[in-house]
Amino acid sequence: QVQLVESGGGLVQAGGSLRLSCAASGSIFSLYTMGWYRQAPGKQRELVATITGGGSTNYADSVKGRFIISRDNAKNTVYLQMGSLKSEDTAVYYCKAEWLGEYGRYFEVWGQGTPVTVSS
Repeated sequence: QVQLVESGGGLVQAGGSLRLSCAASGSIFSLYTMGWYRQAPGKQRELVATITGGGSTNYADSVKGRFIISRDNAKNTVYLQMGSLKSEDTAVYYCKAEWLGEYGRYFEVWGQGTPVTVSS
């Protein structure tokens, strides 16, 4: 039912910045915990950042001080502002929504990803 569509990825030089966006369908976006994850070829998918409906954030140590996750509940959109990009940030970035539904059931939905390539 709910769908996530990422955008904003592309090619950027080391030291540059990009802003990723994730637009969500559905009517309960404000209740979702949203996250950004990334996966490089041959590597494990890893957490980048999360943000709760109330705005509490969490970041991987590797991106602290460089990336900022934010959300605009009125627009059903979560953002990842990436700065001081490094070649190690090259990956496909995925948006994730998770929530507890009826009867306490857990749900999660992933976007299809947007690739980010940082050249050095």
